[in-house]
Amino acid sequence: MKHVLLGASGVGTSVFALGTATFGDSTDEAEAGRALDVFVDSGGLLVDTADGYTGGRAEEIVGRWFSKQPAEIRGRVLIATKGGGYTTSAAMNEWGNTRHNLTRALDTSLTKLGVDSIPLYQVHAWDPLTPLEETLTFLDSAVRQGKIQYIGVSNFTGWQLQKAVDLAKALGLIGPVVYQAQYSLLCREVEWEIIAAGLANDLGLLAWSPLSGGLLTGKYSAHTRPEGSRFGEHLDRGMMHDNYVAALYSTHVARDRTWEVLKILHDIAVTRNVTPAVVALAWVAARPGVSCVVLGARNSEQVASNLAARDLTLDDDEVARLTEASDPCPSGYPYGDFGAALRSRLLQ
Repeated sequence: MKHVLLGASGVGTSVFALGTATFGDSTDEAEAGRALDVFVDSGGLLVDTADGYTGGRAEEIVGRWFSKQPAEIRGRVLIATKGGGYTTSAAMNEWGNTRHNLTRALDTSLTKLGVDSIPLYQVHAWDPLTPLEETLTFLDSAVRQGKIQYIGVSNFTGWQLQKAVDLAKALGLIGPVVYQAQYSLLCREVEWEIIAAGLANDLGLLAWSPLSGGLLTGKYSAHTRPEGSRFGEHLDRGMMHDNYVAALYSTHVARDRTWEVLKILHDIAVTRNVTPAVVALAWVAARPGVSCVVLGARNSEQVASNLAARDLTLDDDEVARLTEASDPCPSGYPYGDFGAALRSRLLQ
């Protein structure tokens, strides 16, 4: 497993992280334990969870698994969790990035995970109602108390990410070292502002949903849908709109671009004797600014299969084909060729 720095910190982590959003739902505890074992045995270091995953059951499963590990593994595995949003059946004051809610959320996560300190604690989403100063002050205090070690943010836009960095510096507070965003061959709009802001501030990107919720696994084609497919008939319209996807995914890719990307993935996979998913993961892992690619998997077999991406380095031609086919093709302004020309300057 290739190891890199965890964003703007000196901590080492694996380039692939294991996501746990299915733990306690489609992945039962026994299978979750096997998935965690496969991941760690393969050199994985970062396990990513959240207080809102499956109503808190994911944190409990991770915590029980972690408590059974020998000291050597407990010393090197980094547990990351999130708070502030996406909790189920949340009461009025059990939501958002307020000091009140984050105090409750962090203490609950510490208990469920069975640890005294969480290596990476992230706010799960931007809160338009809570002053950012309040959120950052709480996180700074939690670091100084030893409850968390590093700070991250998740699902922020570019201006929100930049504001968090700038405000932390202006107030003399400990700021974020990483941010999470959805990033895949079918979700590249984050490159326009969000990744640019991350690169400008040396923050690491933890890319979630790198397989677009399974669309890039090779199970789908223009003429084939797996039985019981999550996307079903909505793929025929080039959209992903069932309840789960509508809540979490915003690719909304045009049909022709989707199938062209899938075709190229298949062609490269056949040539390289790997799965299309491995090719898609290798593409994300090599993108500028990416620290970790968060693998979501329902079972240990999927974890093992997807981790084959650690051994694949795409050549320049393969990268170019995938990058060209997956280009979201923005209009001329502000992110297309005309807008880019206004932001460029060359010395002749």
